[in-house]
Amino acid sequence: MNIGFVGLGIMGSPMAGHLIAAGHTVYLTTLGPVPAELTAAGGKAEASAADVARKADIIITMVPDTPDVETVLFGKNGVAEGLSAGKLVIDMSSISPVETKKFAKRINELGCDYLDAPVSGGEVGAKAASLTIMVGGPEAAFERARPLFETMGKNITLVGGNGDGQTTKVANQIIVALTIEAVGEALLFASKAGADPAKVRQALMGGFAASRILEVHGDRMVKRTFDPGFRIALHQKDLNLALDGARTLGIALPNTATAQELFNTCASHGGRDWDHSAMVRALELMANHAVTTTTS
Repeated sequence: MNIGFVGLGIMGSPMAGHLIAAGHTVYLTTLGPVPAELTAAGGKAEASAADVARKADIIITMVPDTPDVETVLFGKNGVAEGLSAGKLVIDMSSISPVETKKFAKRINELGCDYLDAPVSGGEVGAKAASLTIMVGGPEAAFERARPLFETMGKNITLVGGNGDGQTTKVANQIIVALTIEAVGEALLFASKAGADPAKVRQALMGGFAASRILEVHGDRMVKRTFDPGFRIALHQKDLNLALDGARTLGIALPNTATAQELFNTCASHGGRDWDHSAMVRALELMANHAVTTTTS
């Protein structure tokens, strides 16, 4: 297929790389230069999102936040300027479900289909092509895009209509944040009590408390490897979506609010660009105790 890919950051670059490796013609653009490894592999660098959209039949966007998606789609030299009827736009960013429905309507009015398809799995999943992909939009468009999704991910689900993919991603981020907090508390407790947190983590991996977060982020907490990954600033954005949505729906998300305050604490100590597993540092500040002092 002729594919466009807009946004080549920590996640987007390996995702685009898998599409190139699968034999698709992939037109690329991003803020700053297109990564050399992608063009060396056969990707084609373009000057703007509009240029990408003119040449591609399916255009994928992967950018940080709701305003970024709006700019990439509808700003000057944006995707919309290069669209013609029958094309498909897929936003794989994690953004507002409400705004997603508005974006979909505007793209539909141009005679094109729209899918919201946010992902979970972080940098590790992007590089391994093992992302979980949560999709909202028409079934026919989903089937058209399925081969691309299968190139980038493993667990791929059409959840419902436009916006439902983003709603699922917000739910995912609630679970991830609260589980990071739980793993952080557990390892902090074990360390303060005098146990070896690395061995505690290893033991817990064989029981009912086992999780992907205990496996990956528990290891980060023990080894103090807090380079992203997935930046705290981005998880703050996702939890803001959850809390704003909760207010609109008239429900309480008390533990989500607590997790956000812990991220806010990290951010106030210079940690906006730390990996989100570094939430444990906020717990450590309150305890005046670090899980470990190991560095690697």
